[in-house]
Amino acid sequence: MPDTWYRTTRLLIATALLLAGCSGDPGTGPVEVKWDRDVCTRCNMVLSDREHSAQVRYTPADGKRSQVRKFDDLGCAVLWLDQQPWHDEPGVEIWVTDHRNGQWIDARNAYYVTGRHTSMQYGLGAQTGETADTLDFARARDHIYRIEEQFNIHGGNLEHPEPASPPPIR
Repeated sequence: MPDTWYRTTRLLIATALLLAGCSGDPGTGPVEVKWDRDVCTRCNMVLSDREHSAQVRYTPADGKRSQVRKFDDLGCAVLWLDQQPWHDEPGVEIWVTDHRNGQWIDARNAYYVTGRHTSMQYGLGAQTGETADTLDFARARDHIYRIEEQFNIHGGNLEHPEPASPPPIR
């Protein structure tokens, strides 16, 4: 009887460990944000705006588990990502919250309205539907660099100097 008990116990422990390992991060898509606790990877501001946040998911050079970085504004995500040597790798995902409902959407397939009040004042709100006055991702990225250039010309942020124009998309 004790031999059966030990085998059953070991089997239950092994099963629990296996299930715990499988229930983690799926390796794709956005992750849960701990609002008012998580901080922006680029500027270190707390993420509190549920309508204008962003995430970047990538796989490090070691090829192990994907990593997710969180941002308080799409502008921070774009500027940070463009500084990474792997920024144009095919597996890199960019997620933004839809400014209308806070749902995570693919940033490259989103459309952007200008004039929004965002944490870092890049002013872009993402949404799933295109309208006459929306920007696609490439134009939104150009918008971010125009705002950044204006900011740098007028005594900008010396901690995060950025190029005046975006690097080419490959």
